[in-house]
Amino acid sequence: MVMDSIQVRLGQGLIKKIDALVDTGVYSSRSDVLRDAVRRLVIDKLIGIIPEEGDSVKQVREVRRKLSKEKFDLDEINKLAD
Repeated sequence: MVMDSIQVRLGQGLIKKIDALVDTGVYSSRSDVLRDAVRRLVIDKLIGIIPEEGDSVKQVREVRRKLSKEKFDLDEINKLAD
């Protein structure tokens, strides 16, 4: 999968929290933290709130499975996982 890069400016407080998540092993990198945060935000805005615990990728897959039984534009939803 080809990914684009973007520059994000964050305050030191947020950076320390992101680094703490990486240091404790919750995420493998700062990029993983930010990708997960953006993924959660986009899904939240499209279909509602995702619980804050657990693996968001697994949660997104479950939401996609449920949505596949309803009439939504799945191509648009599938783009979010890329």
